[in-house]
Amino acid sequence: MDKRDLAGIFSQRLTTLFDRSRGSQAAFAHSIGIDRSALSLLLSSRTARLPRVETLLHIAERHAVTLDWLLGLSEDEGVTGAMIASGAIETGEDDGASLLMRWHAEASGMKIRYVPARIPDLLRTTDVIAYEASASHQSAATQEEGAVFRLDYNRAPGTDMESCMPYQTLQQFADGSGIWNGLSPEVRRAQLDHMAALIDELYPSFRLFLFDGRARFSIPYTIFGSARVAVFAGQMYLVLNSVETIRTMQTHFEGLIRHTHIHAHEAAEFVRSLRVG
Repeated sequence: MDKRDLAGIFSQRLTTLFDRSRGSQAAFAHSIGIDRSALSLLLSSRTARLPRVETLLHIAERHAVTLDWLLGLSEDEGVTGAMIASGAIETGEDDGASLLMRWHAEASGMKIRYVPARIPDLLRTTDVIAYEASASHQSAATQEEGAVFRLDYNRAPGTDMESCMPYQTLQQFADGSGIWNGLSPEVRRAQLDHMAALIDELYPSFRLFLFDGRARFSIPYTIFGSARVAVFAGQMYLVLNSVETIRTMQTHFEGLIRHTHIHAHEAAEFVRSLRVG
């Protein structure tokens, strides 16, 4: 779809929203943060014009529709996302890594909120990556590439990432219990040292908060600014991009932060305290 077709569909759907509002052009324009002349241009079928991203977000939020619907990518105004199976991206692992890289790049300059499934990817050593990849029959090389990308991303100026996870996950890792049974003490020691050093290095652009997993629960997910939420569901991602859903997940994440047991400035020292002898 070229820009002119895209702008035409957007104009039609904006007209639908304006008609529903039953108000004046001035009132409608004010509600989405633009002036009346700009609204007239966007409503005109004779001009191929798209608004700024900020205006698109205001329209979607104010009128409870998705960006996908506004831009003609979906016929359902209330669609909140799409299920992306890793079977579709399996050889797919490579494409999956590229997808995550693109999402990070698109969220550049925005806060990223991250609840990992285990140890945050950017903090893992190659030995731990290999151990996890072997058990899940996935490519260690691809996962290493993703970890390097995330680490480089967090070292870039202007990065703002918060990560929240149960402190019990790290205790289990240090003890070599559960899924970590069979991982040598030497590898676990090296991982904890590596993790603590990176937490110190990246702070405050990367902040790790640890909550009590007995008091709070969370599935693994990442909020990429105001663009989308990617929920990790084993071998697939559930991608949610409605404004309302993103805000709901942001509220959930802030709830985890409020119940933090170990704050970001204490995280490195806590990790060092777990180091096995």
